[in-house]
Amino acid sequence: MSDDARDLVATASRILAAQGHDDLIWGHASVRDDEGCWIKSAEWSLGEVTPKRVHLVDGAGTVRAGDGPRHSEYPIHTEILAARPDVGAVVHTHPPHAVALAATGQPLRPVSHAANMFVPPAVPRFTATADLIVTPELGKQVAAELGDASAVFLVNHGIVTVGPDLQTATVRAVVLERACYQQLLTQAFGGWPTWSDPVESAAKREHIYNERAVGAVWDHLVRQLAAA
Repeated sequence: MSDDARDLVATASRILAAQGHDDLIWGHASVRDDEGCWIKSAEWSLGEVTPKRVHLVDGAGTVRAGDGPRHSEYPIHTEILAARPDVGAVVHTHPPHAVALAATGQPLRPVSHAANMFVPPAVPRFTATADLIVTPELGKQVAAELGDASAVFLVNHGIVTVGPDLQTATVRAVVLERACYQQLLTQAFGGWPTWSDPVESAAKREHIYNERAVGAVWDHLVRQLAAA
C-alpha cells in the first residue's frame, strides 16, 4: 500500500504542476492511510515530487514513514479526512485564476462546461484567515466550511478539492482552475454573460463529469505527463 500511495501522490503532484498549479515549493496532495495521510515532503515543488519525496504524516503531524520535513499545512489534509469518511484524498494548491476569482467575491458561475462539475450549489468560501492552515483547529474550520462539497475556495490563498480517491480529487482541482479561468475570460469581454440554470447544470454534470469520464480524464493527464 505504501509504495502504491507514494507513486500515486507523486504522479498527481506532477500532473498538477503540468496543469498550472505549481507555485514554487508550495501546494500538496494526499492519500488517506489508516495512520493519517501520504503527502509530499516540504521544500519540493509539485513538479519535483518522486515517490521517495512522499511520506506518511499522522493526525498529530508526526512523520511516521519516509523522509524529509513535513508541510506545515498538513492539518488541511488530516482534518478533512477525519471529518469526511467518504473522502480518500485531498488536494491543496494555489492556481492563479481560482485565487483571482475567489478574491473578487464573485460566485463561480457555469459559463462553460467546467464549472458544472461543482455548481450548484455554490462553492464554499473559507474566509476566517488567508494565512497558512497550520493548526488542527484551523484545519477543522476548513473542513467545516467544505461541508459535504467537493471543493472550497480558501479566499486570498488557494483551493482545496477532495474525492473518493486522488485521481478524482486531482481532476477536480484541474477542472476548477479551468472553470475560474473561463469565467474571468468571459468577464474580460464585457457584455452580458450567460450561464446554465440549475437543471441544465445537473444534467451536464452527469453527462460530462460522471465517474467513467473522470477516470478517462485522469488517464489522459497521465498520458500527457508521460509524453512530456
